[in-house]
Amino acid sequence: MANHPPASHSPASTDAAGALLALATAPAAELEKTLLEICSSPRWAAAVAAARPWSDVEALLAANAAAMAELTAPDLADAMAGHARIGKPKAGDATSEREQAGIQGVDTALLDDLHEANAAYEAKFGHVFLICATGRTAATMLASLRERFPNDAATEAEIVRGELRKINDIRINRLLDDPAV
Repeated sequence: MANHPPASHSPASTDAAGALLALATAPAAELEKTLLEICSSPRWAAAVAAARPWSDVEALLAANAAAMAELTAPDLADAMAGHARIGKPKAGDATSEREQAGIQGVDTALLDDLHEANAAYEAKFGHVFLICATGRTAATMLASLRERFPNDAATEAEIVRGELRKINDIRINRLLDDPAV
């Protein structure tokens, strides 16, 4: 009878554990650069770095959540500055293009509606509409934008904080699953 390693020691989880260890033991400047690629808020990156070493992926994701909860309005602005406008992924930025894959091949009228709604949102709130776009279609993003438009600034800031946390979780997991990405 063959001896098989437990499921928790599969090659994928071993790779993720190795990537987590490499991240946790990276020199400060290298870690800061990597974290700022996940989220462009220097305060967030510093808080997540200060929480190391992370015992496991869940601890790193908890550090993300704790750091997001502590961001001030200017810190949230720093975090949002790293995100492309919905419907206009940053050209040549694989992360932006992957996260906004739901707009690929969408008809011009829907994109025009999305751009118009984005402009109204930005005029009202003073920042890009931020949503975890991964797995969403252009139509669902537009519907969410319209649903959130009536919010007051404080309510919207908390929704943005939650969306940023989800985006960071996805980016962290992706980094740990495939550190070359």
